[in-house]
Parts: sequence; structure tokens; C-alpha cells
Amino acid sequence: MKPSLLILAAGMGSRYGGLKQIDPVGPDGEAILDYSVFDAKRAGFGKVVFVIRKDIEQAFRHQVGGRFEDNIDVEYVFQELDDLPEGFSVPPERTKPWGTVHAMLAARDVIHEPFGVINADDFYGPGAFQLLADSLIRLDPAGLDLILVGYPLKNTVSENGTVSRGKCEVHDGQLVSVTECHDIRPVAGGIEVNREGNVEVVDGTQLVSMNTWGFTPALFDEAMKGFADFLRTNPDPAKGEYYIPTLVQQIMDAGKGKVDVLTAEDSWLGVTYPKDKPLVQAGLRKLVNKGVYPKPLW
Repeated sequence: MKPSLLILAAGMGSRYGGLKQIDPVGPDGEAILDYSVFDAKRAGFGKVVFVIRKDIEQAFRHQVGGRFEDNIDVEYVFQELDDLPEGFSVPPERTKPWGTVHAMLAARDVIHEPFGVINADDFYGPGAFQLLADSLIRLDPAGLDLILVGYPLKNTVSENGTVSRGKCEVHDGQLVSVTECHDIRPVAGGIEVNREGNVEVVDGTQLVSMNTWGFTPALFDEAMKGFADFLRTNPDPAKGEYYIPTLVQQIMDAGKGKVDVLTAEDSWLGVTYPKDKPLVQAGLRKLVNKGVYPKPLW
């Protein structure tokens, strides 16, 4: 059974100032996620599932999905504010979805095989998808063994503003902990990281999560339980979010599953701020010129 790829594409990209998931950055108008789908197909993924919002469905299907629906199986699911566990309702002050676990759960009825999870607006490189596909094929769909493809922190920052990353502690190839860190930016002497309110400068060799995960369908039950617990205890009903790294940490802490950590050798590219776009465009042109990707892509 071929693995599936779940692409989280429901965010608007408020810092970027537009719908960056469908912003053309490739030499022939490709979006970043076009390259992700291309890499996934040639790595051995059999289906792509997009998590989007209802209000962007028409634009997304027209500008992105239609380009490769003839090349790989494609499904669309929707992250909706009121998609909650039984017994819960949306607080009156809540206007935004509940984070990446909530987005992932939108696909629980259409994914029944091991699957990868990525962001729509990050370029991961072909090696990361091959690592994921080769590992996912070996997983027991009923088990809770997990996979993380990590990147060195210094390869994932933006010169144009701060970013958030999941900082990883790894021992003997196994993930020990992953902590969501914010306000990450390059500074003199290294990279500044805000880790749970503690600001430190690190050398950038630390491995971080770029939301490049490999899971089995058994994860959905754990995700729903964890999401319900989050909703019960969330101190910020208006803005609090439940992240995939948090769920993974809870699974590890409970002794329910282990996480194999793989290191990506590819260069990461991402568009967080408008000034990032020319850098991504130049990086993709270089890869096309080297023959890593065809021109046009599809």
C-alpha cells in the first residue's frame, strides 16, 4: 500500500500578506507545494490530501489542484472551526481554527494508510520525501511508531523576520523531546530562540521540526483524545492552539509510541514574509537549471 501525503494548506499567511499557498514562485508559475507534490509522487506516495478552508476552495482547485490532478490521486478536506470532539462547542470569542492537530484531524475519514504531513508553504527538497516514503512503507498501520524528518535550525530561518520551529532533542536516532519555539531569528553570533519564555542564542546546528512527519492512521484516535484534553484545559479559548509537536510529545511521554528521527540533507526554502519570495524564486531556478526539476514542472 502506497503512503499518502497530507498537506496543511488552510492558513492565510497573515504575515506574508496573501494566500501564499498558491503564490507563484517557480519559473513557470509553480507554487511551492507544486514541488512538494512532484517530489512526493516520484518518491512513491500514492495520494495527496489537501487540508484547506471552504472559502479558498475554488481558487485553490483552479490555481493549484488542477495542475496535477491528472498525475496523482488528490482529495480535499476542510478545516472548520466547529469540527470538534463530541460534547464540545465553539466558544463565542473564538474566530480562528485550533492549530495543526485540528487541521490534521480534518483528514481522519479519508486516510487509512501510513501518511506524511507537511506544510504547504515550505519547500522540503526531494530527499526529505524519499526518506519519508521509504520509512512509511515499513510501518504497521495499526501501530503508533512515528517518523520525524528534521532540519538543522540554521537552514530554516528567515533574514526578514522571526519564525517558529519545533526544537528537537534526539538520542540514538530517537526523538526525546520536541518543544515549540518562537521568535527565532539570526543574530550576531548565532540564532536567537525563545523557548517557553527563555531567550537564548544557539549555534544553529540543533535539529528542528519543520512539520515534516510520518504517521500511521492509528494516530487519529490519539489526536482526537489529545484534542479533547486540550479543549478541556485550554487557558486561552479565543486564541490557544494545539500543535502536532505537542501531541507527539504527549504520545512519547505516555510510552505509547517512539519517533524515529531522520535528517534531511536538502536545502529548505520557505516564504514567511514578502521579502522571502525573491530568495525562494532564485533557489528554485537554481534547482531547475541543475536538472533537479523539469521545466515546466507538469
